[in-house]
Amino acid sequence: MQATILSLPTADLFAQGLESQSGAALLRFGAARPRPADRAGWSGGGAAAWLDEPRGHVWSVGEPTAAAGLTLRAFHQLPGEIREFTAPRGVDALLGRHLAVTDPVAWVFRWTLEEPPPHPAEERVTELGEAHHSELLAFLTEHSPAHSTGPGASNVSLWAGIRDDAGRLVACGALSALPDSGAPLMVSVATDAALRGQGLGAALTSWLTRCAVRRYGLCALWQLADNTAAGRLYTRLGYRDEDPCVAARISPH
Repeated sequence: MQATILSLPTADLFAQGLESQSGAALLRFGAARPRPADRAGWSGGGAAAWLDEPRGHVWSVGEPTAAAGLTLRAFHQLPGEIREFTAPRGVDALLGRHLAVTDPVAWVFRWTLEEPPPHPAEERVTELGEAHHSELLAFLTEHSPAHSTGPGASNVSLWAGIRDDAGRLVACGALSALPDSGAPLMVSVATDAALRGQGLGAALTSWLTRCAVRRYGLCALWQLADNTAAGRLYTRLGYRDEDPCVAARISPH
């Protein structure tokens, strides 16, 4: 496999036309916005990869064997800098033949450009500000301890929630951003464990999706591959299901 490493302007990552193919939405939304011209990037063999330098994270899309080769090349050409990756499903096993790959998690990157059908409970959703951060943190700690993003995170543009008749928070969620591009990303959607199945999460997800599409023209999210219930909801809301990914760490030893 032939590959290149360049100081790539963002546009050069699209030289193979991969962004228009199924399974390459991460390239379209994750690297499409203007970034510094000295971004490290790799391409070749039907795959493209780019570096989120502050995190030491390599993102890749395209044919899995080629994507694995680009990630391996990045690891060797930037010694000590590559600590983790997100790639097409199967790349973890391919890289594991050469590197110490740990903590693999299967995800689906999902996205939509359309507002979802109205949900009757969306009218209960309200925006939450900095004054509610302590309340949000306590709620997430109790009902979603593995939440990806907490109150006060710098890349969050808004928090929203639903309250019951007594004013108690019963659901919450946020709009954040993909770390490399700034594209809108829904995160930390959680519902009171005792009230699940009543449509609160669906209402909040619908509201956040509508907000993102109206503001930015799209909304994206990460779905754990084995979360079938969430997958059915996202499908009903119009999210595309074309980008099976795996995320993992690379141990230096």
